[in-house]
Amino acid sequence: MADHTGAGQTTEQGTVGRARWARRRRGTAPQRPWRTEGLPGDGEGPQKPTWWRFWAWLLGWWLLLFALTTVQDVGSAQVAAVPYTEFTAQVQDANVREVFARGNTIEGVLKEPADRPGEEDTYTEFTTERPVFADDDLLAALQRSDAQVSATPVTTERGFLANLLISLLPVAVLVGFWLWVLRRQSGAMGGMLGGKKPRRVDPSEVRVSFDDVAGIDEVEDQVVEIVDFLKDPDKYRRLGARMPKGVLLEGPPGTGKTLIARATAGEAGVPFFSASASEFIEMIVGVGASRVRELFAEARKVAPAIVFIDEIDTIGRTRSATGSVGGHDEREQTLNQILTEMDGFTGTEGVVVLAATNRADILDPALTRAGRFDRKITVGVPDQHGRQEILAVHTRTVPLAPDVDLAHVARTTPGMTGADLANLVNEAALLAARRGREQVTLRDFTDALEKVQLGAERSVVLPREERLRTAYHEAGHALLGMLQPGADLVRKISIVPRGRALGVTLSTPDTDRYGYDRDYLRGRIIGALGGMAAEEEVFGVITTGAESDLQTATGIARQMVGRWGMSPRVGPVQVYPLEGDPRQAGASEALLEAVDEEVRTLVADCYAEARQVLGDHRDRLEAIVSTLMDRESLDETEVYAVAGIERRPATPQLVGAVPGFPSREDTASGMVSSRRGSTSKR
Repeated sequence: MADHTGAGQTTEQGTVGRARWARRRRGTAPQRPWRTEGLPGDGEGPQKPTWWRFWAWLLGWWLLLFALTTVQDVGSAQVAAVPYTEFTAQVQDANVREVFARGNTIEGVLKEPADRPGEEDTYTEFTTERPVFADDDLLAALQRSDAQVSATPVTTERGFLANLLISLLPVAVLVGFWLWVLRRQSGAMGGMLGGKKPRRVDPSEVRVSFDDVAGIDEVEDQVVEIVDFLKDPDKYRRLGARMPKGVLLEGPPGTGKTLIARATAGEAGVPFFSASASEFIEMIVGVGASRVRELFAEARKVAPAIVFIDEIDTIGRTRSATGSVGGHDEREQTLNQILTEMDGFTGTEGVVVLAATNRADILDPALTRAGRFDRKITVGVPDQHGRQEILAVHTRTVPLAPDVDLAHVARTTPGMTGADLANLVNEAALLAARRGREQVTLRDFTDALEKVQLGAERSVVLPREERLRTAYHEAGHALLGMLQPGADLVRKISIVPRGRALGVTLSTPDTDRYGYDRDYLRGRIIGALGGMAAEEEVFGVITTGAESDLQTATGIARQMVGRWGMSPRVGPVQVYPLEGDPRQAGASEALLEAVDEEVRTLVADCYAEARQVLGDHRDRLEAIVSTLMDRESLDETEVYAVAGIERRPATPQLVGAVPGFPSREDTASGMVSSRRGSTSKR
């Protein structure tokens, strides 16, 4: 079985090699928008600039012309140089047929070949130099011997071919230059009309495997079956099973959908065709469909293979019932071609289509039905254990100090995706290198996390009054976060300007949370309004520093009332759709007014409670502010110690839980969400 598969692959590889050799022989390069990995002999890199090619061709033509003219001159230069006395002897013997004189140089042709003086060969054509002191009547002697004296050289300096090529050289250079210019212009037009230069990747450098994928074990388990089918398809065919024609990877950005597709191809050892859906769309209708046909044709030639289409929602959106023109028509034609190509699979070609999207809800039903994308895999944000595994993968080549605990780093990074964690490790390594260290320490990770989540520090000198107001603002956030039952732990409080904020308060949970109850969300609104409440409680004014806090509080309140049914007046009704105007979803004006009134009431009640709590604990607020003015930044341990509050473990998220009743984590119900942690900024 293995020998048969290997022979088939060798035959296909030979076919691809002959096609590639034929392309090169014709002098045409494939104009394909996708990238490939794992194809045999795919060593072509990106196209180089053509200026050096132009000058190389010009130099080559010049060398060729130089060689031809030189050969012509050498071939025609069979003229013997003889002494003047030998020439006069031949004149006396009347053996000179014709001569050509130019200055003191005399060239001529003999009537009969004569022996060359001092040599064994003979000569007929000759050249000599007449001495200036010669006092003879050479013309009279030539006339007596019937020699012809002419003004035309007996032997031309170059042949006809050399003169012809030299005369055509300026024209050839001019024509070649204009052809090069036209080719550049046609290439630019081709890019606008659909032609793109191929972007090849070196397979030896880009092949990845499941060892490079971590934190999403449940996804790996689902794609291992695809790898097994591509390696040994006969095992499934004997039982009448066929491989899914398409696998749809859906999830937030940065969760590793493209990496999973490449790892699947790397584990199976098959060619990998990668393209973004936007690369199929051009201004000319029909270009995208032709590219799709060519892509699938190439994949079938080297089957088994994997075709990966990233951001498929670009062309896979639900088609409208009304007619469309222009770009929409091109998008629908491209989508129709993909549907047709996937329908053409019988399940035995060994071509698997993988696609990735962040918006699976807007895909056309014809694309996601069974028989096309048969399997849908959700690639979510990794949990704490998954983040630790991802950090271990990205730190394999990073020297870590003994104080670095990846489990602790994973606990402080809830909601981060694989791409975020890779960026965090890189930022920590950059900080360590900038500080002249040989290893990356925990302090580097902490500072890198603050830079990623809170922004880079700014060297802004604030007046004391502004720093004091900022300290009260951030202390209000932190104190309410520490006092609210079940609130996220306060990790950092700082009045050092970062990004666009003059101060920041960072709060993250100890464990990952996936569902939230009404009391927890209400506590988040109170915490978000803590800065504004502290300013009004102490100074009696409200400043513009609470803009982001109001945006956060209002957003949570609108979701609670309009989407999650947490308002007794509105009831368990979803008023706000995922996107679009709620009026188009059927919401009446009265219902929208009721939602607005409930949102205002909820935010106002939370603000009043925030002011009351801060007033009751004014001494703790002043203690935090006083320490902040001295140190500018407080970490988790310091801020709890200054406030005199004992750090308590988080209370159960499910309010009203009774013994024997499953907790929220067990039921996995409620709002499916993952937060990076609440960050309040002034």
